[in-house]
Amino acid sequence: MADVAVVGSGPNGLAAAVVMARAGLSVRVYEAAEALGGGARTAELLEPGHLYDVCSAVHPMALASPFFRAFGLEQRVELRLPEVQYGTPLDGGRAALAYRSLERTVAELGADGPAFGRLMRPLVERVEGMLDVTQNQLLRVPRDPLAALRLGLATLSQGGPWWNRRFAGEEAPALLTGAAAHAVGALPSLVPAGAGLMLSTLAHVGGWPVPVGGSGAIVDAMVRDIEAHGGVFETGVRVRSLDELRPARAVLLDVAPPELLGIAGDALEGATGARYRRALEAFRFGNAACKVDLILSGPVPWAAPGLAAAGTVHVGGTRAEMAAAENEVAAGRHPAKPYVLVAQPSVVDPGRAPAGRHILWTYCHVPAGSTVDVSAAVTDRIEAFAPGFRDVVVDWKTTTAAGLAAYNPNYVGGDFGAGAMNVPGLLRRPVVSTVPWRTPLAGVYLCSSSTPPGPGVTGMAGFHAARHALKDVFGVKVPELGPA
Repeated sequence: MADVAVVGSGPNGLAAAVVMARAGLSVRVYEAAEALGGGARTAELLEPGHLYDVCSAVHPMALASPFFRAFGLEQRVELRLPEVQYGTPLDGGRAALAYRSLERTVAELGADGPAFGRLMRPLVERVEGMLDVTQNQLLRVPRDPLAALRLGLATLSQGGPWWNRRFAGEEAPALLTGAAAHAVGALPSLVPAGAGLMLSTLAHVGGWPVPVGGSGAIVDAMVRDIEAHGGVFETGVRVRSLDELRPARAVLLDVAPPELLGIAGDALEGATGARYRRALEAFRFGNAACKVDLILSGPVPWAAPGLAAAGTVHVGGTRAEMAAAENEVAAGRHPAKPYVLVAQPSVVDPGRAPAGRHILWTYCHVPAGSTVDVSAAVTDRIEAFAPGFRDVVVDWKTTTAAGLAAYNPNYVGGDFGAGAMNVPGLLRRPVVSTVPWRTPLAGVYLCSSSTPPGPGVTGMAGFHAARHALKDVFGVKVPELGPA
């Protein structure tokens, strides 16, 4: 038996396995699905030769995550940056565009450009301190208090009903709201505001890259490293009890809290175990997504020409329109005009589809557990800003929120964030603790996105859990993780 058992091969589980294997420990990774990768798989979902990212597609954290930087991901995977990192279309053939250059972005935002620059420049200047805050759990003293203060003040300015106070036009607010709406929740509110500001900052630092060949390339790089250091994988194996993993000295679980409860079973005993069980039972998930993948016979005919060069497009109209759509979802309804997140991988990776073809990756937010196919609403929303879009659609595949939940048990109700994105959801993720990755069970750690820093392909939850497991169980420090 291995020294370390890892359950789940999403980016966090793989990050944990990388760290443990690099420390010279024997590692065995168990995956319930037949393919590795969890939220970062790439597959031919429709026709052969058309490569789709099953979940995550664009990776702002690939160049910024402390784990991925230590791992040397940029040296292992080809990451391409589009000319426009992300954009938001508006009526009249207009669009707000975010370039890697903050100065160019400011210049093209018109009258609100200077206000946008004053909001973003302090964050860009102290991005390392901001990442220290956002990529750890919140109950700690930040290494860069000034960066934490700047992020907090910016979040307050964009997280309440006063969020338009510094702006006069539509472009800058729409640009910010498109990024904030990545976090599923009511708008305006603090957590989406903070998440959006972090994503916006990264666009002007490293950028929002697209992995050549798909998100699966990131998974493949981690798998190769684990295997090179003796790690073993078992796919198609659903672990249902800790007893199946004994006598591994450390167990790292890339699973959601309900799955942890099932695997732990009666082992959570005594007063401490009972408190922990109650906390997991009280853990709340957020609303969900419905995903629509399309094959196109040509590029999206955006009315605003700058969007043709964007890797990501936030389709939702003005700030007010996007907020209205997200608040409909928060109220348990399907908006008639949803906010649609669109990725255009073919812009920088034409090999994702045969010559002349393009793939389009989209999703919109829906109430948890929804079985509604929103493909018509998604198509209508894109058509409103890209007249003639329907004419280039060859085929499509819809994955409802219920379908996402069936695909990945961590996506309870279709919540791909694996936990509610609100202030209580960040402080109790899944428990209030200075080391929330530890469980009351000796040698057992939780390392899914239900722990800090939350959702996103960062590997950081796995890294944090592995770091504590190395210290607690084996008495060693995190080893060198970079390419040999």
